[in-house]
Amino acid sequence: MFRPRIIPVLLLRGAGLVKTVRFSHPNYIGDPINAVRLFNDMGADELVFLDIVATQQGRTIDKELVKKIGDEAFMPFSVGGGIVSVDQVRELLALGAEKVVINSAVPGNMALIETAAKAFGSQSIIISVDVRKKLFGSYEVLINSGKKRENETLKEYIKKVETAGAGEILINSIDRDGMMTGYDLELIREVSSSVRIPVIACGGAGSLADMKKAYFYGGASACAAGSLFVYHGARKGILINYPEKPEIKKLFSNDF
Repeated sequence: MFRPRIIPVLLLRGAGLVKTVRFSHPNYIGDPINAVRLFNDMGADELVFLDIVATQQGRTIDKELVKKIGDEAFMPFSVGGGIVSVDQVRELLALGAEKVVINSAVPGNMALIETAAKAFGSQSIIISVDVRKKLFGSYEVLINSGKKRENETLKEYIKKVETAGAGEILINSIDRDGMMTGYDLELIREVSSSVRIPVIACGGAGSLADMKKAYFYGGASACAAGSLFVYHGARKGILINYPEKPEIKKLFSNDF
């Protein structure tokens, strides 16, 4: 049975894991290597690590940390944060990452995607697209952790990255980030219907039922979340968690 990949997205700030709400108010979660070990035990499909301050600080995600993750992780993992060159992509893949996630360096630099995709294969290149809904319902693309607005429409932007050679698009709703009220299904559907490459839904998942909706209604190829996998209960106590395989299989065995 085909089912979407279920992917914890883990945010890094310095050496620690954090979780944000609408890209603000980072809350310390714990040690990233400890999280990797726990997700190993739980059999996670895949992990994504994003350094949320790397671009602002003019650096990439910490390479020593990537190496440690590579030494520990049993599952494929992707890394992002401050990537601006093919040499950086090469180094991060050599350290054990299966894929890299590129965001702020994309505008005006489609050659980065083209060159990296040719060198390492499109399957190694994820383009992260952070999106916010405007007043009258259309969507705008933002970079630099949601601080800078792009002039192109969402559809223009995602079609360009697809044409350049991206293997996947990680579509993240800034409005839903950390809210745990459900994905923006309209956003996911708009993106998945506009491109032929896999789309990873992110931003807002509060339950596995939300992931089912993103798959069946939104057309997502994979469902990612942060808060869902690091918090537990109404008080949001910190607890690394991941659904068991039979639960996932049952969830996606039939539609609504």
